[in-house]
Amino acid sequence: MANLSLYCVSATLILDTDGNRILAKYYKPPHGSPANSTRTLHNLKEQRAFEKGLFDKTKKAGGDVILYDTYLVTYRHSLDLIFYFLAPPSENELMVSAGLQAFFDATQLLLRHSVEKRTMLENLDLVLLGLDETVDDGIILETDPATIAGRVSRPKADTTDIVLNEQTLLYAYNRVKEGVQQRISAAL
Repeated sequence: MANLSLYCVSATLILDTDGNRILAKYYKPPHGSPANSTRTLHNLKEQRAFEKGLFDKTKKAGGDVILYDTYLVTYRHSLDLIFYFLAPPSENELMVSAGLQAFFDATQLLLRHSVEKRTMLENLDLVLLGLDETVDDGIILETDPATIAGRVSRPKADTTDIVLNEQTLLYAYNRVKEGVQQRISAAL
């Protein structure tokens, strides 16, 4: 029987090159797990142990898709970060890999091509919003990095910046003062 569920991502992780967690989101389908379920990671201790083992397996740059502890894992190395998407082993690895690539590319756009630990921690809000635009509760929503980045960082509306300083305020005051003087003199 084919897996017809939209819930294809079980977790999203970003670890640094020491194996420390930068970002982790674990997803569980709201209606229960599918028939071909993977091992669930309920508490922080289990998650950290899993992440340590996963990091030990993938710390050297190499392939981009592996099977690890009942999970299909797609990962991508950056300078000092490793991005992971975890899915059940029956999922389409191309779709999971496309979701990871879209999230990685959108993160590059949001961080202005400076995908490193320090920059990520300084802009974690943008990265989390980008992740939420890419994956919602385990469902891959978008695979176009420009669209994801555009939704996260909306450009300002077509407005011009109005500069208020002492000269512009003094100019406005003098204009109003002259207008009032002209009306008073015209009324007399």
